[in-house]
Amino acid sequence: MSKKRVIIMGAAGRDFHNFNTYFRDDENYDVVAFTATQIPDIEGRVYPTVLAGDLYPEGIPIYDEADLTELIITHKADLVVFAYSDVPHEYVMHKASQVISAGADFQLIGPGKTMLESKVPIVAVCAVRTGCGKSQTTRKVLKVLEEAGLKSVAVRHPMPYGDLSRQIVQRFADYEDLKKHECTIEEIEEYEPHIASGRVVYAGVDYEKILREAEKEADVVVWDGGNNDISFYKPQLYITVADPLRPGHEFTYFPGEVNTRMADVIVINKVDSAKTEDVENLILNIKKINPKAVIIKADSTVTVDQPELVRGKRVLCIEDGPTLTHGGMNYGAGTVAAKRLGAAEIVDPSPYAVGTIKETFEKYPNAKGILPAMGYSKQQLADLRETIEKTPCDLIIVGTPIDLRRYVEFSKPAVRVTYELEEIGEPNISTVMSEIIQQAGKKINV
Repeated sequence: MSKKRVIIMGAAGRDFHNFNTYFRDDENYDVVAFTATQIPDIEGRVYPTVLAGDLYPEGIPIYDEADLTELIITHKADLVVFAYSDVPHEYVMHKASQVISAGADFQLIGPGKTMLESKVPIVAVCAVRTGCGKSQTTRKVLKVLEEAGLKSVAVRHPMPYGDLSRQIVQRFADYEDLKKHECTIEEIEEYEPHIASGRVVYAGVDYEKILREAEKEADVVVWDGGNNDISFYKPQLYITVADPLRPGHEFTYFPGEVNTRMADVIVINKVDSAKTEDVENLILNIKKINPKAVIIKADSTVTVDQPELVRGKRVLCIEDGPTLTHGGMNYGAGTVAAKRLGAAEIVDPSPYAVGTIKETFEKYPNAKGILPAMGYSKQQLADLRETIEKTPCDLIIVGTPIDLRRYVEFSKPAVRVTYELEEIGEPNISTVMSEIIQQAGKKINV
C-alpha cells in the first residue's frame, strides 16, 4: 500500500507539534511539505532532519501558504492537515474548500492524538482569542503555586522563528538566555515576564523533549498557551480565558470554541473595560456550550509608571503585535491608559509607517491608529524604530508585555503600561487550584 502524501498547513507551532506526535515515525505517511502563514518570514526554511527523523533524511521544506493549491497539485498530495489557530470558523472552511477542490482530503487532528502526558500535574492556560489576557492568567497561576510552596515552571507554546535545529529545547532562566537564543520581540514579550519574576520558562520545537526536561525541576508544569491553540499537554486542570470585548468569538473561532468546550475553568477577563451586557451575554454563551465550567470574573488592572505625563499630550500607543495582527484587536492596554488618563490625541502612526511596518498595516488594517510592536527580524526592528521616530507625537505609551524601551531606542519621552489579572470575588484562581496543589503536595511528601 503506497504512503499517503501529506501537506501540513501551519505557522511554526501546532504544525510542527502535529508532525512530531502524529506523523514523524509513521511509515504510512510521507509529509512532503509544510506551509506557513501569520508570522513574517518563516517560509523558505527546512524542517531539519534532526527534528524530522530517520524517514526524512533531507528534512521537509516549508513554503508560503499562498502556494498551497500549486503544492497540492505538484506533490500529488492526498491529505492536507490544517494546523494553526486564531481564525474564524468560516476561514477554516474556505481553506477546506480550497484543498478539496485541488484534489486532496482536508483534516483537523484532535487533542486526543497530540496531547502528551506528564509525570507531574499539568495546568493548561489557553484562550478563546489572542489578546484575551492569557499571559496574565498564567502568571497568576504560577504565583498561586509558588505561594503554596510548590516549584513550578512554565512551558510556552512554540515560537521557533530562527534556526530550528538550535531550538529543539530552550530553557530561559535569566536575561542572558534571551540573547543566547536570539529571541524576537514576540518571544521576549512572552519569556521576559517569567524571568523578571524569577521563574523558569521552556519553549522550542520538540515538546516531548521539553516536557521531560521541565518535569525534572517542577512539581507542577503550567502550559502557557499561545495564540488560542489547544494545549499540547494533557492537563489535570484546563483554564480558558475569554474576552467580553469580543463576545461571540467563544463559539465562532477555531480552536477557541474547542478551548471553551474543553475548559474546566473559564476566566472572563477585562470586566472593568467591558459593557455589562457583553459580560452577561458571554456568560450565557459559555453556559450553552459548557455548562459544567467554573466561571471566574476578573479585571485587567492597568498601571502606568508615570501617569502624570499623559494628560493633554498627543500620544503614540505601541501595543502587543500578535494581539493587533492575527488577534484582530484595534486597541490594547496602552490605548486604554491613554483614554483614562486624558491624552489629548492618540496619533495614528500608519501614514508614517515604513518598510515591513507599512506592510503590516496593509495586511491588518484593523491595527491602524496604533502601532503593533513587530520585531521578527533586525530589519523589522529598524522599521519599527523609524516609524516611531517619524510619527508626530509628544509622548510614547508602551503597552507591550515587555518594556520595549530596553530594545528600541526612543528619542521622545515614553511611559510604560503594565497589566495584571485581578479576580473579582470567588471563585478565583486559588480556589480552583486547590486540588492540583493538594495532588502535587502529596507527591512531594511521598
